Amino acid sequence: MKTRVFEYPATLKSGRRAHVGVVSSGDLEMLLVPSNQPRARIEVRTSVEGFEKTWERILVRFFTVHDIAADITINDFGATPGVVLLRLQQVMEVSKTQ
Repeated sequence: MKTRVFEYPATLKSGRRAHVGVVSSGDLEMLLVPSNQPRARIEVRTSVEGFEKTWERILVRFFTVHDIAADITINDFGATPGVVLLRLQQVMEVSKTQ
C-alpha cells in the first residue's frame, strides 16, 4: 500500500464525522473528521501505483471549490476519478446532514 498526503488551506468547519463507500474492486471509502486546523488534510491509501498526478488534479479541483477544514482518509481500491469526485461530494453531504 502507498500512502499519499495532500493539504489545502481551508476556513469552514465541517459538520460531523462521516463515512461513505466501501473498499472493494473499483471503489473506495472515505472517512471525514472535522478539524480545528485551517486546512483540509487528505490521506490517500492505495495499492495502485503511478497515479499521484491524477490524485493531485482531482483533489485540487475539489478543494478549489470546497473550503472545508477536515481530515479525510481515502482507502482506494482502484476507483476511477469520477468515483473519487462522487465520494468526495457524498462525504461532504453526509457530514452536513448527520
